Amino acid sequence: MREKYLTVDPALDKVHEECGVFGIYKNNSELDVVEITHDALYGLQHRGHVSAGITVNDKGSFSTVKELGMVSEVFNDKTLKKLPRGNIAVGHVRYTLNQSLDRAANQPLVLRYKEGSIAISVNGAITNFPQIRKELERGGAIFQSNSHAELMAYVIATERCSTDNIEDAVLRAMDRLEGAYSTVICAPSRVIAFRDRYGFRPLCIGRIGESYVFSSESCVIDSIGGEFVRDIEPGEMVVADESGLHSYRQTKSAPRTSLCLFEYVYVARPDSTIDGVSVHTARLRAGELLFKEYPIEADMVCGVPDSGIVAAEGYAKASGIPLGMGFVKNKFIGRNVGTGMDKKKRLMQTKLTALKSNIEGKRVVVVDDSIVRGETSQHIVKLLRGAGAVEVHMLISSPPFISPCYFGTDITDKESLIANKMTVEEIKERIGADSLGYLSIESLRQTASEAKVELCDGCFTEQYAAEVPTTFFVDKYANKIKKN
Repeated sequence: MREKYLTVDPALDKVHEECGVFGIYKNNSELDVVEITHDALYGLQHRGHVSAGITVNDKGSFSTVKELGMVSEVFNDKTLKKLPRGNIAVGHVRYTLNQSLDRAANQPLVLRYKEGSIAISVNGAITNFPQIRKELERGGAIFQSNSHAELMAYVIATERCSTDNIEDAVLRAMDRLEGAYSTVICAPSRVIAFRDRYGFRPLCIGRIGESYVFSSESCVIDSIGGEFVRDIEPGEMVVADESGLHSYRQTKSAPRTSLCLFEYVYVARPDSTIDGVSVHTARLRAGELLFKEYPIEADMVCGVPDSGIVAAEGYAKASGIPLGMGFVKNKFIGRNVGTGMDKKKRLMQTKLTALKSNIEGKRVVVVDDSIVRGETSQHIVKLLRGAGAVEVHMLISSPPFISPCYFGTDITDKESLIANKMTVEEIKERIGADSLGYLSIESLRQTASEAKVELCDGCFTEQYAAEVPTTFFVDKYANKIKKN
């Protein structure tokens, strides 16, 4: 059964986000928390496709269904009926590094301890993970996985044993945990949602009647018929219970906030609004600014599905060059398409095809969100050439990736980044384009300049707002994942 999932990763050569989280507290309504959470996970599927799970709290009793696979694979009528119709639920979709498909790391994670039970869903990465894990292991803790959620649950449980309530325990845990985390917890009588003090990952609040929901992205709140209330602020903990919504702040503050700028470039859905900025608007601006930096004479502009399409629209709008459909995307590719390099080659061949009737004989500007290793870009240019394009100009709506990310995406080392090995001219030659241009960091910052928080662009600049782990600990943790 496990082998079924060993070839997961239909989206090649892209930066991937770690997870998506959701929680709901039903307050005096006829809502079905299982159905709503299930629908919400579909809306978050783009943030993680390796595993999915739901935990329901029915009068203090926790029931969970979770497994490796996409939402449609994990849940059906039979599995959904296993879950009771309680008043609290949390959900999770997961992406993981290096295809380390450890079932014990699937979320939500339910922890039963001295003071009761909690179910936890986490999006992000704890940068002081090794240090805290050592401390807990010295105290007798036994870990079942390398999951950051399990570590966070242990810290909260430890703090709860010396505090009067779960809220104080979470606030104290937030002061101990470094790095990125947007988290939703199902407690016996409430839902707790909190965001690290830097605000690396998004998390927002919605409302359905008198009930409250928490989600990684606002688009989910719209899709389940809710009303967006606001974003949870960096360093804030919000609690929903029978008396309503309550806000708390952690003691330790950050020198500056630092939302991941790549949320606007690629990770988030275009119909989401994050910290006051529409993702669609940010991508449209990126395309317009690309034209200011690279005014190319061409017959057609097209975007690489799906994340390059809006930026391509912006470029076409600013340039006056017609926007056309350059590719057809196959959205129904099976999950077992070969193995190793053969798998990567076959996925590239079957995922996208060029629309020859629209491309043949034209000078084409093609817009994509990023170049990581260069394999996909090379394939895209080859597709357009094969369809008869006389010129192919590739534009990227973000700067070159030059540095790892320590806060929840899978850019883990410089060696995997083509921009650290080649100049822009060399990359252009490698992928076979007539020209290649990257959006400048100054322009990218402009795309989300109205954000209510400051932005992290460390993967483009090597300048991080938060302290990063040492190479020793990063390498040690990465190797540990690979061995599992």
